[in-house]
Amino acid sequence: MSEMISADLVDLDLAATTKEAAARSLAERMVALGRVTDLEGFLADVAAREAQMPTGLDGGIGIPHCRSAHVTEPTLAFGRSAAGIDFGAPDGPADLIFLIAAPAGADDAHLTILSSLARRLMDENFTGTLRGATDAEPTAALIRGDAPDAAEGAEAADAVAEGVGSGAAAATVPGAPGAPASPDGGAGSPDAADGVAEAATASGDRVPSGDGGAAAATAPGSPGAAGAVVPGADDAVSDREDVASGGAAAADRGEHVSPDRAEPVAAGADGDAGRSPGSGKGRDGGDTTPFRVVAVTSCPTGIAHTYMAAESLEKAGEAHGVQVAVETQGSAGFTRLDPKVIADADGVIFAHDVPVRDKERFAGKPTVDVGVKAGINRPAELIAEVRGKAERGEVSGPAKTTPVDAAGEPGEGYGTKLRKWLMSGVSYMVPFVAAGGLLIALGFAIGGYEISDAKSVAEHFVWADLTSWAALLFQVGGLAFSFLVPVLAGYIAYGMADRPGLVPGFVGGAIALTINAGFLGGLIAGLLAGGTVMAIQRLKVPKPLRGIMPVVVIPLISSAVVGFLMFLVIGKPIAELQQALTDWLSSLSGANAVILGAILGLMMCFDLGGPLNKVAYTFAVGGLANPNEGSLKVMAAVMAAGMVPPLAMALATVVRGRLFTKTERENGKAAWVLGASFITEGAIPFAAADPLRVIPAAMAGGAVTGGLSMAFECTLRAPHGGIFVVPLIGNPFLYLIAIVAGTLVSAGVVILLKSARKRQPEKAPAAAEEETEVLAAA
Repeated sequence: MSEMISADLVDLDLAATTKEAAARSLAERMVALGRVTDLEGFLADVAAREAQMPTGLDGGIGIPHCRSAHVTEPTLAFGRSAAGIDFGAPDGPADLIFLIAAPAGADDAHLTILSSLARRLMDENFTGTLRGATDAEPTAALIRGDAPDAAEGAEAADAVAEGVGSGAAAATVPGAPGAPASPDGGAGSPDAADGVAEAATASGDRVPSGDGGAAAATAPGSPGAAGAVVPGADDAVSDREDVASGGAAAADRGEHVSPDRAEPVAAGADGDAGRSPGSGKGRDGGDTTPFRVVAVTSCPTGIAHTYMAAESLEKAGEAHGVQVAVETQGSAGFTRLDPKVIADADGVIFAHDVPVRDKERFAGKPTVDVGVKAGINRPAELIAEVRGKAERGEVSGPAKTTPVDAAGEPGEGYGTKLRKWLMSGVSYMVPFVAAGGLLIALGFAIGGYEISDAKSVAEHFVWADLTSWAALLFQVGGLAFSFLVPVLAGYIAYGMADRPGLVPGFVGGAIALTINAGFLGGLIAGLLAGGTVMAIQRLKVPKPLRGIMPVVVIPLISSAVVGFLMFLVIGKPIAELQQALTDWLSSLSGANAVILGAILGLMMCFDLGGPLNKVAYTFAVGGLANPNEGSLKVMAAVMAAGMVPPLAMALATVVRGRLFTKTERENGKAAWVLGASFITEGAIPFAAADPLRVIPAAMAGGAVTGGLSMAFECTLRAPHGGIFVVPLIGNPFLYLIAIVAGTLVSAGVVILLKSARKRQPEKAPAAAEEETEVLAAA
């Protein structure tokens, strides 16, 4: 297996001034070594990951990273910028840039190595050494964590001292040329040589001393240099012993620790800094029982932020005498914390940007729930917060609790939370809609609309009768469709309050169906259920009752409250509003219908599968629960408009291919199929690269198609399927004309807008053209 990073992947004088240019410069090195097969495709994957969340970290670090099908083997490239590059970190530009490339199916061993690097980035000695490096080869060795054995110690130490230069925690091994004389026998003293348990490492870790020899020395005054180990120290520990002791401490916490996670012991420390916080000793050396915290960290990619947050929390806990055990739910999988460790914990910290797996294990504990970057940037604050909650007796079930002050943390505002809650319900509802709606539509196609009056197939099914098969499809689809509102309400509540929200959510959704409150009733029921559960979870209850809260108490009380409110308080007004909406849709005609179709088309194309798109789609699907002429027109307009953006981008890449990058032209081929299948997200790669031109163009075409579909009075009983359900569409020929018209308008607008942009000529050097394409969105 080739090395993940070599000297060819190190650039100590990175000239780039933007994060896009930095990623390109480092990626080109990967391409040159055959680690990346498609530069543009890989950079698109990096940009997509960067769009999810900035990868800049406090301390001048940028870690752009991604999984990509264009990566042949796990690879790491490093660049150092003198001017600094903005990667979105709160404290300013980054000067240390790590580009991490992982194959789409990276194996666990490589991901463990990458996670180890993420942890080491939290070590100031490590980053300080990188800032002082002068030669690529020792720098690559430093990042790899290569540790020479004692026989190679003198040569390795000299290489590190010469190659890494000032700022390194470079050590001179006793007995090596130029080594300082030891107190008990000089530089070449056998005792001193024997006392060196391991040579100076390129990672800046301490070099343990022997029975009296000076273990290491650093260049005085060098930035980031570690202080010399105090001569005469009798606690010499090799890196291997550090691993063993760290692993034992972690085992006591129920946590698996790989050798890469061994903590360096800071030189000159009093001995507590390197001790596991689970040892039971406070910083004053007295025997105390530490405050115990369990934490879970995770991020969308699961490579870097996950492990950095874990490292930050562990170090903050160690600094404050708090025992912290972290479960990293990363790409390399995760080892569950021991149930006893969780049971004994005094508090819980969730630092995550993806859902915590098996969250109910942490029920009944004081809990702080924040984004993963808060775990990296504010670990001490999070520990103090959870400690304060424990002292006040504030506990929670397995659901999300109110986060610590989330100002500055992405995705923590109330509006964003509400959107996520609603999208949780919609995402679980859509499969029921698609399956049920298509089965119903197929039943109508085979047996005609009178099939809805067929007798129960359970009692009257005839194998040789086509009508019986049509009735079977219709009735199965109808049953699937009947789950639409309960599933919507149940999973809105689930998004708000996790598993305890499911029961009152489903109950509320079923009540909404019973009182004919429909889709709107399901939305309100889900929000009521989730809010009720969250309120109950904030109540202080005796410790013996905490175990039955999620299973008995919360479902019982929340279902009763939601039932009371839905039946006796707000259910009837919602049902009346739903009926008014249904009547309005039924009465739509002429200009009003066209305007509604245009508005829905704009919504479908504004964020290409995002929240506004889902609002329009859910509005249309909700009408299918009580189908009438108006609701069927709305469904047709929404699907037609949603097909336009990918089809338009595909057409534009064919008509004026030179306006698009090679990767975009390849994406255009796939966009034909995606658009025809009603997968609006097929236009996202184009919008991500050039949103100011693509999105307005898509909206223009969507509005035209939506308006024309309504004007042509096209109808649709299937909630999905694209061009493949045209036989189920009313006025199918005019429907296709509406789609073609919108596609032509959208393609024409995007070509016009892109042509108006100042571009380099086609004969420009390839590198300059590629950089222009990457920065097109600016």
